[in-house]
Amino acid sequence: MSDLSVKICGVEFNNPLIAASGTFGFGREFAEFYPLSTLGGISCKGITLKERPGNPAPRIAETEGGILNAVGLQNPGVDHFIEYDLPWLKQQNTRIIANIAGNTQEDYCAMAEKLSDTDVDFIELNISCPNVKSGGVQFGTSCESVGAITAAVRRYCKKPLMVKLSPNVTDIAEIAKSAEFSGADVISMINTLTGMRIDINTGRPIIRNNTGGLSGPAVFPVALRMVWQVYNAVKLPIVAMGGISKWQDAVEMFMAGASALQIGTVLFNDPYAPVKINEGLSAYMDEKGIEKLSDLTGTVKPW
Repeated sequence: MSDLSVKICGVEFNNPLIAASGTFGFGREFAEFYPLSTLGGISCKGITLKERPGNPAPRIAETEGGILNAVGLQNPGVDHFIEYDLPWLKQQNTRIIANIAGNTQEDYCAMAEKLSDTDVDFIELNISCPNVKSGGVQFGTSCESVGAITAAVRRYCKKPLMVKLSPNVTDIAEIAKSAEFSGADVISMINTLTGMRIDINTGRPIIRNNTGGLSGPAVFPVALRMVWQVYNAVKLPIVAMGGISKWQDAVEMFMAGASALQIGTVLFNDPYAPVKINEGLSAYMDEKGIEKLSDLTGTVKPW
C-alpha cells in the first residue's frame, strides 16, 4: 500500500489533505460527516486579534467554475479561539493550523505570540489583508511588505511559520523568495484571485463589497502554474491550494512541487471530497509503483 503520510517541518500529517482556511470553520459542522482524523489537518477560519462581524450581505455568490466571496473575516477573535475552539480541535486527532489576519503588523505579532504558547501545530500568515498604516495596500503584494511582515512575526512565532501568498501580484516567485529570506518555514499558496460579477438587472455588483475572492476549479491552472514557479525558486515546502476538487488535480499539484494540499471550495458541494481524493491518490500511487508522496513532488518534466 502507498504511504499517504507527509512530514513538514518535522510535523507528521497522516495524509496530505488539509481543509483550507475559511471553508471549514473550526470543523464542528464537518465532524457530523466523518471523524476529522480523516483529514491530515485543518487550517482554521482566519482569526483576528479582536472579534469581527465580517462584511454585510450579500457576501458570497456562485459563478461559473467557482465562488466569489467577501465574507470579511467574520470570527470570534483569537482569545475565544484559544479558550473554546482549540481544546475541542486538539481532541480530533488531526493537525491544527491557526490562520491569522490583521490590519497592522502589531496585530499579527500579538496573535503569533499568543498562539505560540498553545497546542496549534502551525501558524499560517494570511497576508492578503489591507495594511491600514500603508494606505490599505495588501501586506502580500510587494517583496518589501512580505519580507517586513514575515520578519516581524518570526520574532514572536515559536511555531512553524507558514506564509500564505496572494496570487494578485506580478511575480509570485520573487514574493516567495522574500518570505523565505525573512524566516518563513513553509509557503502556502494560492489565496483567492480578485474577481467581480454584475447583476445586469440591477446594475449592481452581486457582492456587496463590489469585488470578492474567486476560488474553485476556475483558478486551478493559475494556482498550478504559480506552485511550479515557486517550487523552482525556493527550497521551502509548499502547501498548495486553488481549485483542487479531484484526485487528478492533487496528482498535478504534487508533480508541480507541492508537499501537501489544502482543499476548500469543493467542500461546499461535496464534503466527502477529501475521502475520495485520498482514495484516488492511493490507487494512482499503487498503479505507478510510487511508495510515498514525496517521491511524486516536483516530478513534472517541462518541455
